[in-house]
Amino acid sequence: MSHLPNDEQFKSRLLGRQQRGKLYRAFYFASLVLAVVALVTLMLNVLNEAVGLIAVRYEIEPVAISDRPLEELNNAELGAILQEHAGRKLKVFVRDYLSAVDASLFTTVPLSQVLSGRSIPAELADSTINDISDEAILELLVSNLSTEELRELVLTEVVGLEVLESWPVTESLFNRAAIEERVATEYPGAELQTHSWISANFLSSPMSSVPAQAGIRTALLGSLWVLAITMAVAFPLGLGAAIYLQEYSSDNFFNRLIDTNVRNLAGVPSIIYGILGLAIFVRTLEAITSGSAFGVTDSNGRTILSAGLTMALLILPIIIINAQEALRAVPRSLREASYGLGATQWQTILNTVLPAAIPGILTGTILAMSRAVGETAPLIVIGASTFIVFDPNGPFSKFTALPIQIYQWTARPQDQFRDIAAAAIVILLVLLLTLNAAAIILRNRYSGKLA
Repeated sequence: MSHLPNDEQFKSRLLGRQQRGKLYRAFYFASLVLAVVALVTLMLNVLNEAVGLIAVRYEIEPVAISDRPLEELNNAELGAILQEHAGRKLKVFVRDYLSAVDASLFTTVPLSQVLSGRSIPAELADSTINDISDEAILELLVSNLSTEELRELVLTEVVGLEVLESWPVTESLFNRAAIEERVATEYPGAELQTHSWISANFLSSPMSSVPAQAGIRTALLGSLWVLAITMAVAFPLGLGAAIYLQEYSSDNFFNRLIDTNVRNLAGVPSIIYGILGLAIFVRTLEAITSGSAFGVTDSNGRTILSAGLTMALLILPIIIINAQEALRAVPRSLREASYGLGATQWQTILNTVLPAAIPGILTGTILAMSRAVGETAPLIVIGASTFIVFDPNGPFSKFTALPIQIYQWTARPQDQFRDIAAAAIVILLVLLLTLNAAAIILRNRYSGKLA
């Protein structure tokens, strides 16, 4: 027993372990604090650009077109102003704010297609936009746009609201006097306003070359369409592959090779998947992804379907690996108990293993979807549009996505486009946080049921 330490050696070693433990704990805590500070700094920096003062000028003063503030007018009154001052552009407003088809088809297809999902009088459903009167066109606008959207339309198209310059919130708070002096000197007659680029109108408006009119509706719908197809393809394939590799495959060279390659694919740069999607889905399978095999004639392979399939390939290895780990974490005793009661292997997997593993599977899947929603490189490679004004209405539609829209706005020279890019980043972060929160809620809910 001489190899055992004496009391002094034991106390010395114990003290050393305690000191090292305190050091590691301090290091981990400092890492956590640093990470939180970095995230908060990022959020504050983005929000700083999304809110602040703007200098605006009106071509026509609002009091010249209405004796009441525009905020107090209803839809009918705002519509009457549009008809009086911008009557020749009513069709353009329908095309830019309501149309669901390509601009080249806007005047030739029936209104039932142009305004798919919108409120249309039954007698006008088979007419084209050129067949109906200006009064009917105005009624389409008034009945399908919200009061806020109509007010924004009046401000931009009738009043002629022009944003001359913008300032972030920090500069607006601490240098307001200097800003007011600059506006008075360089923009005589301009009005200084506090403005948030994040608004209901920003969410519901399509893209525009004018920052004050631009919104993310088209990009947001494109992202949701891509996510839906990605989820529908990647989840069943990933789960099926994980079940086979973990529960059915034998330990041989071929299956080990598959497992190794799946784990390697999880680390491949996303742009490589974009090139793969371009070669396979956009070009080789163009007849399917463009919809021409199903009678669609106004599209090519650069569609939502191609994007969704490419993103499914991107996150498929991640889903497989996470699902494997969740299945592997299920105790062997649960399987043996099921077999002992006479269940088959598939019955054991379906009724015992999967319910126990589902919290980890769902968590990994939703986190993989969070990665997909923020990817830009694959979408650029397969041909996502950088400027598009009509909403996607199916898997064979042309599209854009939030990351693409943010990239396009940040490349513009005007400061206001960087402001709305910051607002779009906030929306994207909210979407990501929502997905992550959903993963936590689902994990806790299913874990509670199994407890």
